[in-house]
Amino acid sequence: MQERYERYEELIRQFSLLDDDFMKKCFENGTSCIQLILRIILKQPKLTLVSSHGQHYIKNLWGRSIQADIYAQDTSGNIYDVEVQKDNKGADAKRARYNSSLIDANIFDKGCEPLDLPESYVIFVTKNDVLKGSCPVYHVERCVRELGSDFNDCQHIIYVNAGYEDDTTPLGRLMHDFRCKDASEMYYKELAERVRYLKETREGVNDMCKIMEDLREEGRLVGRAEVREETAVQMLRDGVLPYDKIALYAGISLERVMILGKEMIA
Repeated sequence: MQERYERYEELIRQFSLLDDDFMKKCFENGTSCIQLILRIILKQPKLTLVSSHGQHYIKNLWGRSIQADIYAQDTSGNIYDVEVQKDNKGADAKRARYNSSLIDANIFDKGCEPLDLPESYVIFVTKNDVLKGSCPVYHVERCVRELGSDFNDCQHIIYVNAGYEDDTTPLGRLMHDFRCKDASEMYYKELAERVRYLKETREGVNDMCKIMEDLREEGRLVGRAEVREETAVQMLRDGVLPYDKIALYAGISLERVMILGKEMIA
């Protein structure tokens, strides 16, 4: 066990905010960090959150629910769903549409009128330039083609390119911090402090080691092959661990991990 935890600690040092499980822990109950991110992406320096949650379930009683990486609400009632994606498939257009529709369905109480719906934002922070326009940020809005004007339904989808490099701008510095592995090299104090806690304090490192051990145990102790493979696929998406480590932690063969990796690339 001690040897395994030492390997975990080595891996934790290589994580960035683009790594799924590390990101989840960083933003757990981290309203100040989430508020900072939204202020920069939306260019709204006075935006103030009243609530925020990491790993928040948006339920669908008749179909598939989703788990938002970050779910928040501001003082005006606007709703924010922030998704951090290393895999392009996790940020496709129809997923954005689905997330946006579930937000409306969950906040629309009986007795409300459609005009009462708040503004909603589905924001993807992606490792790659998913829309391939070489832009730092993309704003997706419905429009009336014939009129050449916005539809103004107050439903917003935003893609942020984490590969954007320009440390002279607030967004560029933020994306630098998302890619950064060393807290001492980060620009924003709120993010640096959280990363430093998880990587450099005994309590924080123990929390991360427990998460990684839980991932390993989930795959090894639950007898169903599909659960073990789901764990391996998530690790492959994170893109941090080598194949032999994924095989060890997920409890499946190295050969099967290699096959899953090829299927994800295809």
